Amino acid sequence: MDVEKSSLCNCVVNFLLEENYLLSAFELLHELLDDGRDDQAIRLKEFFADPIQFPPDQISRFNSLRVADPQSLLEEKEALEEKLAIRDYENRLAQEDILKLKTELQKKSESKQDEPSDAKAKNGSSIQQSGETKFSDLGPLKAEERHDLNCAVKEYLLLAGYRLTAMTFYEEVTDQNLDDWENSSASVPDALRHYYYQYLSSTTEAAEEKLSMQKENESLVKENEKLKHEKQTLLRSRDLVDSQIATLKKSLETLQKDIKEKDNQVQDVKHSLEQRRKEITVYKAEITSLQKQTEAAQSEHVPPGDVEDEESYKEQIQSLQQEIERLHATKSGDTTPVKNVEEITDRKDEVIKLCENDMISSSTNVRDQNTADKHEEFSKSDDRDVAKDLLKDNMQVKTDNGLTPESNTPVQHDSKKGPGTIQILSDALPKIVPYVLINHREELLPLMMCAIERHPDSNTRDSLTHTLFNLIKRPDEQQRRIIMDACVTLARNVGEMRTETELLPQCWEQISHMYEERRLLVAQSCGELAGFVRPEIRDSLILSIVQQLIEDSATVVPSASASLNMIPEAINGETKLSISYNVEEMMFHLVCDPSGAVVDTTIKELVPAVLMWGNKLDHILRVLISHMLSSVECCPPVSGVEDSVESHFHVLGERERWTVDVLLRLLMQLLPIVHQIAIDTCSYESFSESTGTFFSLQLLQKYAEGRLDWPTFEWLHDDCFPSLIQILSLLPQKEDSLRKRISSFLLAVSTRFGEDYLTHIILPLFLVAVGDNADLSCFRSTSQPKIKALRPIIAMDARIATLCVLPVLLAGVLGFPNKHELLTEYLRNLLIQSADKTTQSAIHSADVYNSVRFLCLFEEHHNLVFNILWEMVVSSNMDLKINAAKLLKVIVPYIDAKVASSHVLPALVTLGSEPNLHVLYASIDAFGTVAQNFKNDVIVDKIRVQMDAFLEDGSHEATIAVIRALVVAVPHTTESLKDYIL
Repeated sequence: MDVEKSSLCNCVVNFLLEENYLLSAFELLHELLDDGRDDQAIRLKEFFADPIQFPPDQISRFNSLRVADPQSLLEEKEALEEKLAIRDYENRLAQEDILKLKTELQKKSESKQDEPSDAKAKNGSSIQQSGETKFSDLGPLKAEERHDLNCAVKEYLLLAGYRLTAMTFYEEVTDQNLDDWENSSASVPDALRHYYYQYLSSTTEAAEEKLSMQKENESLVKENEKLKHEKQTLLRSRDLVDSQIATLKKSLETLQKDIKEKDNQVQDVKHSLEQRRKEITVYKAEITSLQKQTEAAQSEHVPPGDVEDEESYKEQIQSLQQEIERLHATKSGDTTPVKNVEEITDRKDEVIKLCENDMISSSTNVRDQNTADKHEEFSKSDDRDVAKDLLKDNMQVKTDNGLTPESNTPVQHDSKKGPGTIQILSDALPKIVPYVLINHREELLPLMMCAIERHPDSNTRDSLTHTLFNLIKRPDEQQRRIIMDACVTLARNVGEMRTETELLPQCWEQISHMYEERRLLVAQSCGELAGFVRPEIRDSLILSIVQQLIEDSATVVPSASASLNMIPEAINGETKLSISYNVEEMMFHLVCDPSGAVVDTTIKELVPAVLMWGNKLDHILRVLISHMLSSVECCPPVSGVEDSVESHFHVLGERERWTVDVLLRLLMQLLPIVHQIAIDTCSYESFSESTGTFFSLQLLQKYAEGRLDWPTFEWLHDDCFPSLIQILSLLPQKEDSLRKRISSFLLAVSTRFGEDYLTHIILPLFLVAVGDNADLSCFRSTSQPKIKALRPIIAMDARIATLCVLPVLLAGVLGFPNKHELLTEYLRNLLIQSADKTTQSAIHSADVYNSVRFLCLFEEHHNLVFNILWEMVVSSNMDLKINAAKLLKVIVPYIDAKVASSHVLPALVTLGSEPNLHVLYASIDAFGTVAQNFKNDVIVDKIRVQMDAFLEDGSHEATIAVIRALVVAVPHTTESLKDYIL
């Protein structure tokens, strides 16, 4: 847009100079200079400064001329009209001569048409060149062309804001009415820009392109009509297809209804089949009972005296035979029941033969009544064993159907009770579960656990375990807890091998389930079951499952981190060293997760567990600092210009900013552990009883003189603080949140380690980092070179330190509650005393203002800052007053309305009453910033009163400053102030 504006302005300048509109050009020169566009006014400056065009002696002579009277002007006008008539006559004669020359030239061109074709070929290029010359040399402007260009230039001057130039141009063009622009092809909005673009896009082949475009347009119109016709055809076909789809949908719904009916019929048939099977089992049990009674009667030689008993037995056998045949006829389609019925029928025939033989043989022998009574007693005792025999036969029948118990089953069962009952339970549970209400399905868990634990078949156990994990479609927290308690109890009972082969595969299958609740169940199960598997499984299968869950984007990740929290507790021995790296890597992955819930869970639960398990605090701290540095350094620089301050800063993305922030939170969480380990590993005598703090000045001096290692204590000033300073030096000014997080960390360190540690360790280190002198006597000789290396050497390093490290020094080090006086002294020296001694550059002052602005982010320092500002406001040094106004303008966005009304406005009113214009203009800019940030009616009224005072002075510069200051605040201020500005 700047290039376009410059090009349009140059076009206007050329037009005004070529058409000799000097007054308009002179007004345009002054308006360009007022707007600060000196680069576009260079040609006008050179033109009006040319002594040839405007000789100095002539200009001075014109200035000395008196104003002519109207009579002399009238005489001069008449003389000029006579000269004009003579010139018109001469012009007509010249035009007649031109017409004669044209006719002669046309005759000569016609005579040359008979020349050879080779001559034409030779002259082709020259003719083309002449055509191009004619295309570029358009001759003098016609009246219509001049009128269009004048109107376009007037429109441009008005749109560009050069109103004085436009008025002068309007008055200078006397022979045309610029207000009446006829509706022609040249009359378009923003005409001069359109002419500019048309000129850039025009070539010698423009006419041919126009014809081809017309032909192409005609062909496109025809093609458009053809496409419309095809569209109508497609619409008709679409309607036809829609009707067919509706018919197919109706038929599909009918088929679905038929399928549902068929499914219902199939379910009814299956249900009736199950009923028939149960009846067959009952009949088989009765047959077995009759067989037992017959055998007992044969062995006891029952007398044939009771013929009625024999006939009743025979009738019962015949009725059973008929019922079995009827069932056989109804179950002819099922192969397995037919086989069972055939076996039962064969056994029934044997019973019938035995009963007939018994009746024949028993007719020859007669027992007395006592013997009959004994037989009844025997029969009653035999009936009590029918149930046991039924279970035994049921087990035999199931074995015949292919359900042979495994020989290597880990659980031993009773041969009479276990397998039969467990088999019936295992068959019934999958059919019962779907018909139980979801809120009551956990009541089936004891039966399901018993069946899984005791069933001999591994396939059936896998099926039941699958049913256990899928007991509820989307279990809530309480339901997951109930299922997990059942899994833990089952794992405790079945042992490590079956836990690995039966429970963990179910976790692996559901690791990518579509429902988050199922994946949460898997995540919890990995942590719960970690203690019931072999060590080599923990570092392979379980960790791989948890690692995949960590990469899940849903809310399953917090539970995965909690599961990982329980795994290290179960890992010890040789595998501990082999997987510690994987556990730490997953921990840092969770710490940097985009979800705040995951980060909170990891920092509060997982990190302490990993520290307690691995006992590698020093390694975790080194990795943490390394991750923070790499996260900042991998971002692109702010500027690509080498050796500039901006090229040292890096633009942080949202993910990188979040990563650095959560790692600083983790560092803050680890600070109490570092503090306690530093106390526990101290090899020097403590003076805490006399000084009240462990890290007293005597202890620090003794440490500096001693030779004993103190690695955790040394890590803070040798690695942690220098790394934080390096990170600060890479952050641009807008990263206030990260600087605030680092300042909070430094304040927390000072709170835990004491005021002596702050005064003799942290403060000297940061003073050196910003280029000030400091006492390093409490540092060991081996650490002092590292601290001195932080001092900026060149001017660019010093500016980076002022921009990045100084804000944290003020807020995070000197901002400690007990260092209030030291902060006041340092800030006063920075803003007042150093300004009195030397004249600081504007860049350095702006960098210092940025540090004070960051200090104002902490409300507890507002009174201190405004006390120093009042000293600058009431000072007799004008530079300090200007700096106070600039500083107030910088900190206004970071204070509330109460502070602005009680501190900022009185200070600005005081500065606005100064006679010094520089102080006045600086205060006006600050008032504009206040109006931009506050909509409070009281504040707005005070601003209006002060602006009225500025405008009453009548100074043109003050008026311009007021307008510029308030225009910026228009989009953000109240309606009353907007009306005031307008």
